[in-house]
Amino acid sequence: MTEAIDAAQAQTNGRRERPADARTPTGPFAPEALDQIEREVAAAFESAKTTAELDAAETAQLGRKSTLAGLHQQLGSLSPAQRRENGRALNEMRARLEAILARRRKECAAAERVDRLAGDRLDLTEVLPEAGLGHIHLVVRTQEALEDVFVGMGYEVAEGNEVETDWYNFEALNIPPDHPARGMWDTLYLDWGDPQSVLLRTHTSPMQIHLLETRELPIYAVIPGLCHRRDTPDASHLSSFHQLEALVVDRGITFGDLAGTIDTFTHAFFGPKIRSRLRPSYFPFTEPSAEFDITCTICEGSGCRTCGGTGWLELGGCGMVHPAVFEYVGVDPEVWTGFAFGFGIDRLALMRYGIHDLRSFIENDARFIAQI
Repeated sequence: MTEAIDAAQAQTNGRRERPADARTPTGPFAPEALDQIEREVAAAFESAKTTAELDAAETAQLGRKSTLAGLHQQLGSLSPAQRRENGRALNEMRARLEAILARRRKECAAAERVDRLAGDRLDLTEVLPEAGLGHIHLVVRTQEALEDVFVGMGYEVAEGNEVETDWYNFEALNIPPDHPARGMWDTLYLDWGDPQSVLLRTHTSPMQIHLLETRELPIYAVIPGLCHRRDTPDASHLSSFHQLEALVVDRGITFGDLAGTIDTFTHAFFGPKIRSRLRPSYFPFTEPSAEFDITCTICEGSGCRTCGGTGWLELGGCGMVHPAVFEYVGVDPEVWTGFAFGFGIDRLALMRYGIHDLRSFIENDARFIAQI
């Protein structure tokens, strides 16, 4: 800063050196006095650190009440020759000071912008969470636990396509086009040529037909998979949901085997305090048919809001494979018998882990996902 002032002052002194004569300014207009004023004003500008301080220095050093303004007012009392000489010197000095002021204003503005940007910058390292490992979703965890239970009981795990034909999804399961039971499934059809021939499967039961067509008997299999219906999601329903289907076909299979299998599964999956029961029902592809309930996992049978005070929760449907289903795939129902049952994996996860709303599984709430 001092070097810049000295350089400017040296230029000023060089211009002011002239032979002493009668016109050499004296008093407040003497070169030495003007040099001292210029150095003080320049120093005030250089020492300002902000544009606000620079504005205050400009007002004090170049404003109406400044020393420089006072010198301009004194020019009126001088002779024309002195007024011209001294006025030129004052104007040159003001021009040099205004150049210093403009330079310092740019420097201060640039420094303030850097400070402002630094203050506004987000230090993301302060808010980033520690890297963590992901975990398996509750529905997938529940499905894997179910598969382990049934594999332990001697079943194989089979999978099938989510896109099915009308024949596999309905007709081969004893549900012809005019059957009133089709109203039980609100189906999503895919318009691939024939709008009523290809659809998103509404249940995992079509895999019964595929297995009977392709596997040698006997069959002991469970089929987990995603199903789709045109339902409005609510606390206990989703439009896309996971089911697990079980199919057993062998010689001499009875309804007692079905009841015993469901009871064995219930104890293995939920624990010894949870029991199962069967209630008469109707499904086109099983005869006889039943709904099966389990002891409420919340109150363990004493009655609560979850089970409506009954002590039981509905889990799924079951029954003996209908002879007509065997006939569709060329299996002799006089020789072979079997049973099937199925239930929702999502709803099972809901009960097992005490979650109150199925929609929590699909809403992608990070707080919920982090807990499960």
